[in-house]
Order: sequence, then C-alpha cells, then structure tokens
Amino acid sequence: GNRSGTCACDRTPSVSSSASPHRVVLVKTDDRVTGTRRAIELFQPQSFSGKTVFLKPNYNTGDPAPAATDANLLEALIQEIQKGGASQITVGDRSGMADTRQAMQTKGAFDLADRYGLSAVVFDELARDDWQTFPAEGTNWQRGFAIARPVLNADAIVSTCCLKTHRFGGHFTLSLKNTIGMVAKYLPGDSYNYMRELHSSPNQRLMIAEVNKTYRPALVLVDGVEAFVGGGPEAGTVARPGVILAGTDRIAVDAVGIAILRSLGTTHSISNGSIWDLEQIRRAADLGLGATSADQIEIITADSASTQMADEIRRFM
Repeated sequence: GNRSGTCACDRTPSVSSSASPHRVVLVKTDDRVTGTRRAIELFQPQSFSGKTVFLKPNYNTGDPAPAATDANLLEALIQEIQKGGASQITVGDRSGMADTRQAMQTKGAFDLADRYGLSAVVFDELARDDWQTFPAEGTNWQRGFAIARPVLNADAIVSTCCLKTHRFGGHFTLSLKNTIGMVAKYLPGDSYNYMRELHSSPNQRLMIAEVNKTYRPALVLVDGVEAFVGGGPEAGTVARPGVILAGTDRIAVDAVGIAILRSLGTTHSISNGSIWDLEQIRRAADLGLGATSADQIEIITADSASTQMADEIRRFM
C-alpha cells in the first residue's frame, strides 16, 4: 500500500495518522528553524510536560552541517521542548573524530546551555559510575558496551542527526548511528577501546543497531536541508535535498532518509538491493526497534512540495 500521499492539509493530522507508530513527517524546506517547528507541529510528539529531557545532537566533529548539528536548528528544538513544558533539558555527546568539549564549544552547545538554562555534558569526562554497562550476550560486541547514564536517566530522549553517508564502515549515519555518541569509547580505569572494536569489526553495522535496544526516543529529528551523498561523516559530497524529517521510529526515519540519499544518487553500498537488507536496518528490525517493511511507514506531509517529494522517494524504499 502506497500511503505516502497522506496530506494533513488541515495541519492537524487525522487520528489514524497520529496513531501510527511508524509515521514519519516530511517537511520540504531550506530553512532549518521553520522546518523544525513545522515538523514538530505536524508530528505532535508525546508531551514533554514536567519531564526531564536528554537532547542528543550529532557532534562527531565541530564542522558545519551536514557534518554536525546546526546551532540554529538545535536552538529551535530547545525552544520547542521548553514550550512543551520540559522541567529540565540536558544536552551531551561523545565526538568520534574530535575533542568533544572543543566540538561542543565550536558548535555553540555551551552558549545555548547558558542561554536556555540547560545542563551540558561531555561524555568523555564522565566518571565510571555515570556509565551503564550492557552484557555482550545476544550482541556482536565482544565485551558488551556502556551507555551514558544521563541519557538513560532522562524521562524523554530527543535525538537530532544529519543526513549523510559514512565512509568508515557505517555506510550511512542517521538516527541509529547517532546512538554511537552515547556509547563509551573507554570506561574510566580500563584501557579497552570500544570504538576501535566497533570500527574494525565486520559486524559494525549490526553493532550499531544493537546499542539502540537500550532506549526508545520520544522524538527523532533529521536535518536534511543539506546532505553528504558521498564521503562523510565529517566531509563529503554535498547535496541540498532541502528536507526535515521527524518521527519516533528510528528504522522508519532512517529508511526515509536512505530513500532520499538514493533519490539523489549516493554510494554503491547503500544503493544496492532493498533498504530492508541493509545491515543496520535489518538488525534493528530483527530486534523489534520499529518498522519491518516500507508499507508500514506512513509519510505525513502538509503541503504540495513535501507531498511531491514523499511520492518521489517512495519508489526508493
């Protein structure tokens, strides 16, 4: 069933669409701020009222979007979460290819934290007790892995990521891969390098999916105003799809994101075969993290340009 044409043209999604756990809002825009507000308005996430919220941007490096989260987009997201009544917002990350504190500084995270009364956390600086370990059993992680407790302790987790390819074995880096920034590279007092294991493993893409079992996001927002269709994650071939995506199902969101990359012409490794056979997606589906086929995904749009894009990318899913 092709349901990409669901047009919430009255701007209040029908009951059926808001009930779909696999729905993805698509907003065609070149403006990250209005696009973010519009996507959240259309998606209508669960209430943030009275909740502590952990906000996970992509600060793999301090480079401009699409390498890392745009400061204006993050500010709009913070404003929307506060407008929703959140009691406290914590923002944090662990950079894969940069000094985290420096990347967060460059990207304005500490300035935003000061301005909006957030708590900003550099995961690399956490004590051992601030990491929650998960066993290796049932995963491809040889020694299991650890997730930053500030994420797991929050009432609601909001993840915002970029739309891009990944030349170091991830193939693509969207919402599933954004979780890797919550995973310890080293546990204090132990020299074992979990990221070296991940990046040298033939099972890297399965391992990326596996860490996502540890939480369920309240909202995922993808900045696809610009994208890397080759190279990535910190530099690459830039395209301008001009889109913001919102959802809660990481598989559905990533599938729509990959379809957009495919429609733009992207790398061999993510253009081949079915999206549902890509290892990050297939493993996440096997783990029960979201949609298991394209026909479960409802793409919600509210204007003709967005609806046209939704229809165009459907055939790549």
